Amino acid sequence: MVANDKRQDYLIKIFALMRDRESITINDKNTNFKSTEMRLLTQVILAKYEGKRLISAQLAKLLGVTRSAISQIVNVLEARGVVVRVPDSIDKKIAYIELADGVFDAYSEDLEKGCAFADELVKEFGEEKFDTMCELYTNFAALVQKKIGMYEEK
Repeated sequence: MVANDKRQDYLIKIFALMRDRESITINDKNTNFKSTEMRLLTQVILAKYEGKRLISAQLAKLLGVTRSAISQIVNVLEARGVVVRVPDSIDKKIAYIELADGVFDAYSEDLEKGCAFADELVKEFGEEKFDTMCELYTNFAALVQKKIGMYEEK
């Protein structure tokens, strides 16, 4: 068993990781879209390439945020003419989120800026360290989700 003060240390470090992860933002004032907006648009575009369409609940799950947060983001993007809600032809309660006409160029511009930023980070941090860090974080996040699922089942 780990000493009590060490256990608290671990918990504090986990909270710090979560806080730091939430504070990372790639896009800034020189971009068309905020980071969360870019993540949402990327999912919509990927789904379209796969011949699929997404609703808000699916976007919330993919982005790891609440449906309420997705609704707010979509409302803002819809007001800006970035996305449109397209009602399902059969079930009118369902609305798919799709990219509005003419938005792909602005998205592509921001995507290139994000990739250039990532290139700088990887170059400075080191490709091997970056790959290792990503693998470790992915494994850790999967373990956290597994444990959360175990607690929810009890």
